[in-house]
Amino acid sequence: MLHITYSSTVINIMLSQIKKNSLSLISLIVALSALSYNTWRNEQSEFNRNIRYAGFEVLLHIGEIQRIVYLAHYDKDTKRGNPRSGWVEILVIKDLSQLMPESVSKASDELYDSWSQHWDILGTDTDIGVADIDHKINQLRIKVLESLKVLE
Repeated sequence: MLHITYSSTVINIMLSQIKKNSLSLISLIVALSALSYNTWRNEQSEFNRNIRYAGFEVLLHIGEIQRIVYLAHYDKDTKRGNPRSGWVEILVIKDLSQLMPESVSKASDELYDSWSQHWDILGTDTDIGVADIDHKINQLRIKVLESLKVLE
C-alpha cells in the first residue's frame, strides 16, 4: 500500500510541475520544431540551388557543343567547329551532370558515348553521326529542363 501511495504522490508532483511549466515546455517544443524545419528547408534550398546552377551550366555547354557540331558538319568550319574542342564541352557536361538527377546523368553518358563514336566523322559527308549526336543533345536538354521544372 505504501508503494502505491508513493507512486501516486510522485505522479501528482510530476503533473503539478508539468502544469506549472507547460508554457515553457510548449515553447521548447515549438522552438525545436521550428529549428528542425528551418534546417531542413535550408538544406533543401541549397540542394535546389546546386541543381539549378548545374542545370543552367549544362544548358550553356549543350548550346556550345551544338554550335561546334553545326559549324563542323554543315559549315565545314574546321577552326570554330573543331571537333577536338568539342571534347572539352562534352567532358564539362558529363562532370556537371553528375550533380543532377539520375536521368540527366544517364542522358549525358549517352551523349558522351555518341560523341565518342562520331566526333571524328564530323565535317564529312555522312549525316548519321551528326543525327545521333544531335538527337542525344536534344534528349539531354529535355532531361535537364525536366529536372529544373520539378524543383521546389
